[in-house]
Amino acid sequence: MGSKQKQTQIGRKANIARKLEDRLSFLSKKGVESPVIKKDTLVKKLRADIRAINVRLDAIAANEKKTEELAKIKAEKAAVPPKVKESVKEKKAKEAPEEGKVKKKKAEKTESPSKEKEGGEVGKPKETPEEGKEKRKKKVKETTEEPAEQAKEDK
Repeated sequence: MGSKQKQTQIGRKANIARKLEDRLSFLSKKGVESPVIKKDTLVKKLRADIRAINVRLDAIAANEKKTEELAKIKAEKAAVPPKVKESVKEKKAKEAPEEGKVKKKKAEKTESPSKEKEGGEVGKPKETPEEGKEKRKKKVKETTEEPAEQAKEDK
């Protein structure tokens, strides 16, 4: 797409800059003061368009830079001798089975899910209102104490 090319954006920026200069010269010939010129809608729009194009140009430059870095990395990888690559793969292959041998035992369940269904509703144990209040109080204390501690550390 042409709108994503650097040359297209540079051309648009030059065109808009020319229009802005024309508008500013027209307003100055007309005898309009500087504060009024800043509030002129066409001047605002043209300046906003220039800012938008500058953002696009920055994005294009960042994309080009990233592409160059990736090309360098690819060239470095291609320059590494194949024997070194194989030895690295062999080391990884040897290390992987050693790590795989160690297995953790799964925790055993005390009750099967079918027993829970038969006995009625089994869900999260409900908290008493007092337990919920205690938790809230702890959270409130923690949040109120943190800013005070940070302020002491800052001084």
